[in-house]
Amino acid sequence: MPIPTAYKSRAGRKPGWLKVRAPGGGQYAYLKNLLRGLHLHTVCEEASCPNLGECWGGGTATIMILGDTCTRACRFCDVNSGNPGGLVDGDEPKNVADSLARLDLNYVVITSVDRDDLPDGGASHFALTVREIKQRCPGLYVEALIPDFQGSREALKAVIDAGPQVISHNQETVRRLTRTVRDRRASYELTLRVLAELKKLAQQIRSEPLWTKSSLMVGLGETEEEIAEAMEDLRGVGVDFLTIGQYLSPSARHLPVHEYITSEQFETYRLMGESKGFNYVASGPLVRSSYRAGEFFMESIIKGS
Repeated sequence: MPIPTAYKSRAGRKPGWLKVRAPGGGQYAYLKNLLRGLHLHTVCEEASCPNLGECWGGGTATIMILGDTCTRACRFCDVNSGNPGGLVDGDEPKNVADSLARLDLNYVVITSVDRDDLPDGGASHFALTVREIKQRCPGLYVEALIPDFQGSREALKAVIDAGPQVISHNQETVRRLTRTVRDRRASYELTLRVLAELKKLAQQIRSEPLWTKSSLMVGLGETEEEIAEAMEDLRGVGVDFLTIGQYLSPSARHLPVHEYITSEQFETYRLMGESKGFNYVASGPLVRSSYRAGEFFMESIIKGS
């Protein structure tokens, strides 16, 4: 009997492989209580990430800066959409760094909403936050999961120069579905251009290497051939790490799930990605863009040494 590549749901039912245990454990409970006490916003909790307990237990968390209102309206995302009116918390970079110094983390991902209302898209605030973290927590590995900053080279240079070990920017979906899935101001080609510029600029302004990462969602109606094309495009601009996970619709207002991809097909995607030259591919139904980011980064360094 052939292995199915997808599971067609009925009445929105999720297959059994998408069910996970509630997070728990000493490290998880410790971080949960401390993060709430420090008033830090984590994507892990706000997006109800299914891997929250696993990542927190492994010493990785994702912090969201620049508020909770995005100037874009991608059809897959549950973040509030609107106009923040140029408001920025000037104390946030220092407060985030001071708070992280109290946490038992090995690796932190700093991300943000899109801020097209700001002249530089929020890049200077992003860079200042990374600098504060590097100064306050010198042993902490930092990944910056950035918006596209409308492709501004100066904005990208500011984040690169701040010194994160990894910079991520997500492709999200295949070329054919981009206009359906993402906001009209985001494009497949713009994402590739941003990822290519990151590598080029890093070679010009940094002595240490910069690792780049991107992410794809599946279950939106893409084909295996289109995923292969997206992988080739991402490798073509030097992306080092790739994550692939199942799209789950946040509400009835968002894009519906077209299909639930099987674990066997995710394994096929992992092997496909590795064959195309990615340093690491995390592929699975519950994988998200920051899934076990620290572990993958550390192991890639070890493999390359």
